[in-house]
Amino acid sequence: MSDYYGILGLSKGASQEEIKKAYRKSAIKYHPDKNPGDPKAEIKFKEISEAYEVLSDDKKRQIYDQYGAEALKGAGGMGGMGGGPAGGFSSMEEALRTFMGAFGGGGGGGRGGESIFDTFFGYESEEASSARQGASKKMNLTISFEEAVKGVEKDVAITNYVNCTSCAGSGAASPSAVKKCTRCKGSGQIHQSQGFFSMSSTCPQCQGSGKVITDPCKECRGAGQVKEKQRVNVKVPAGVDTGMRLRVGGYGDAGVHGGPAGDLYVYLNVTPHSVFSRQGDDAILEMPLSFTEAALGCKKEIPTPRGGSCRITIPEGTQTEKVLRVKAEGIPNVHGQGTGDLLVKVLVETPVGLSEKQKELLKTFAELETEQNSPRKRGFLDKLKGFFTS
Repeated sequence: MSDYYGILGLSKGASQEEIKKAYRKSAIKYHPDKNPGDPKAEIKFKEISEAYEVLSDDKKRQIYDQYGAEALKGAGGMGGMGGGPAGGFSSMEEALRTFMGAFGGGGGGGRGGESIFDTFFGYESEEASSARQGASKKMNLTISFEEAVKGVEKDVAITNYVNCTSCAGSGAASPSAVKKCTRCKGSGQIHQSQGFFSMSSTCPQCQGSGKVITDPCKECRGAGQVKEKQRVNVKVPAGVDTGMRLRVGGYGDAGVHGGPAGDLYVYLNVTPHSVFSRQGDDAILEMPLSFTEAALGCKKEIPTPRGGSCRITIPEGTQTEKVLRVKAEGIPNVHGQGTGDLLVKVLVETPVGLSEKQKELLKTFAELETEQNSPRKRGFLDKLKGFFTS
């Protein structure tokens, strides 16, 4: 008589949670995958699966507790327990499905309706398509600062694998040269059995297509694809910057077995400008001013990044590195969210190469200077007094 409680190491009053935990622990220990070629482990796995099948079902457990395992076999309550291939299950697969169910996997809910058992052991539908997307390509494209600001279209040359025109990508010299694969019988899958397990894999003879070519195309030698140079028009939107990437759909390698073509990814590099630099969507212009222009104030006509010009006012007494902002005269946002500003950074230049007359005039000016003319200098000198008086 089978002692199902003893097989799982449980007492007769064990709860369903304890039964499940004990089964999980034993099933993992004696699973055939962990004990390949060990008949004792296989027998033990059958025993614990049989025990779990009974004890996890309240009705079967009640019959077993009252009358023993023979009552279940005689009543057919186990579907022929003991005589079946998995000791109580109609197949080893059913036993394994129960094993997976102990982990909350159940019998369904996998990809496309397949069970967790199928997913776990790598089962694939014989109807699975062998179509694959072609490889994507990448290239670098250098554009000028002006092109990045305004946007531009560029024709670039690439070399891709494209479908052979002679065989329309089939790889065969004629339609009659395409035959059903004899190894997988057109399914694209090879099924292999080892003990109680049945697994499937892609057919190595047809690479999953289910077809073989008896007379290859002379142009592509059966590959279905050939290398070809192409011209591609790349539309670069306004506002791009170095490091950005553009995707041109469908200009990678052609797909395999009817799959879609890959994409072309264009990585941008923007050359520096001689006048403007960039900070996000804002353009920066460094503008030198003479000492007198900064002191007295003036008006200046300056260029803008998009090729125009604008007039700005330099206030009287402007200090070096002062930033003046010109609204909406910067760089367009690449996502169409407005335009940045033009930031004019003032650099006051100290005069050099002075003539004697200029020096005399500056000396006269220095004699007329007061502390109010240089507030920053006055503040600095006030801070220094603390060092000399302490």
